[in-house]
Amino acid sequence: MTIAPEVSAQILRLHEVERWRVGTIARQLGVHRDTVRRVLAQHSAQPVATHALRPSRIDPYRPFILQTLGKFPTLSATRLYAMVCERGYQGSGEHFRHVIATLRPRPPAEAYLRLRTLVGEQAQVDWGAFGHLDIGAARRPLMAFVMVLSHSRQVFLRFFLDARMDSFLRGHVEAFEAFGGVARVLLYDNLKSAVLERQGDAIRFNPTLLAFAAHHRYEPRPVAPARGNEKGRVERAIRYVRESFFAARTFTDLADLNAQARRWCEGPAADRRWPEDHRRSVREAFRAEREVLLGLPVHPWALGERLAVTVGKTPYVRFDLNDYSVPHTLVRRALAVLADEHTVRILDGTTEVARHPRSWSRAEQIEQDSHVKALVAHKRQARAHRAVDRLAQAAPASQTLLQRAAERGDNLGSITAALLRLLERHDAAAVQAAILEALDRGVPHPNAVRLALERAREAAGQPPPVALVLPAHVARRDAPVQAHDLASYDPPEHPHE
Repeated sequence: MTIAPEVSAQILRLHEVERWRVGTIARQLGVHRDTVRRVLAQHSAQPVATHALRPSRIDPYRPFILQTLGKFPTLSATRLYAMVCERGYQGSGEHFRHVIATLRPRPPAEAYLRLRTLVGEQAQVDWGAFGHLDIGAARRPLMAFVMVLSHSRQVFLRFFLDARMDSFLRGHVEAFEAFGGVARVLLYDNLKSAVLERQGDAIRFNPTLLAFAAHHRYEPRPVAPARGNEKGRVERAIRYVRESFFAARTFTDLADLNAQARRWCEGPAADRRWPEDHRRSVREAFRAEREVLLGLPVHPWALGERLAVTVGKTPYVRFDLNDYSVPHTLVRRALAVLADEHTVRILDGTTEVARHPRSWSRAEQIEQDSHVKALVAHKRQARAHRAVDRLAQAAPASQTLLQRAAERGDNLGSITAALLRLLERHDAAAVQAAILEALDRGVPHPNAVRLALERAREAAGQPPPVALVLPAHVARRDAPVQAHDLASYDPPEHPHE
């Protein structure tokens, strides 16, 4: 610890002139005793008297502690405290942890070479977590995609609401467009988007990233594990983003935040001093580096998150916590979802069957009016078909009546409903006979059928029918059952039994 010259002079005066002891000087000046002793030792020919340390309860256990830490340098102080307590130690855990902090072996400091890269040779890529955003009922992570050119230190910054592969590649594409080219080598941390598996030097890359790198003609290169210095430029860039851009920043939504990030990258971030030469700016270094970057591909990479989905019994597909409608004719089918930040497209093979705006909330039901209306019309038509089929089975002449009513332009739905009500009150044979009589009279209308039924009832001297409405479970008990031919059953093995 370095102290001011006036404090050092005061320590010497109090000790040699006023004859104050070391402890008194330390208390009155607010410095540590060791600091006072060091100042006196530097300016005095005689050694400063020191007091022997008081014995501690931990002294008998120091050899055991040092031996254990030598074998297990990262063993926690809590576990070590439990071990010495089992061997008779009775001191406090807090004091024990302070002592262990001074006894724990420290790894030797490692020296690093300053890494210099050629112009246009390398860029570094990484994600940074910046908290969460509440969108509707969903809480989405706010992730920053950062790419920095290693030579010029030009930064590209883009925020996403996830860290999926589609967002990862979209960040690359937009960074290449912002830089006007591609570096020859891109360094990655051991992200799942880049490296699926690693055993020493044996690396299994993500096949999607390999295809993307081949399309843009650059080399993807992962850094060694626990070697943050190899991609220190992007890590410092993320810290620079936190401190100089994101701190105390306000924004309305993700689009507004990305617009501000783009202006910051093109403005203050590019105008800062270039670390290699403080007489130049990052903008000037980047202007020279842009000329040697690899060119952009002629055909752009097809972006979009693709996912196989299955439609259930309702005409909706589930994607990213929300339901999107599809035509009702596609229920129980396997479809594909192709989504970006703004649009969700639903494909049946190569045919687009639905397109919706993407929702970043959760538990929402996004529908197209045409899908809902088509389903409602289909249900109504199905109900009408069921009613007509029931009439046709009970009274076949109803088909002729409906056909003639249609020729007259009558409402077939109301006619069908009226005939069904008559069928609930009267016998099917009586309704069939009444319909035939109405057709003979040339009046294809339910009123004519009703009059014919009334005349037949009065002629038979029967009381007026009363409609009997039963619960569904009771009505099912009275459903007619068609008797099966007994010949369909297997004959007995012994006919004479």
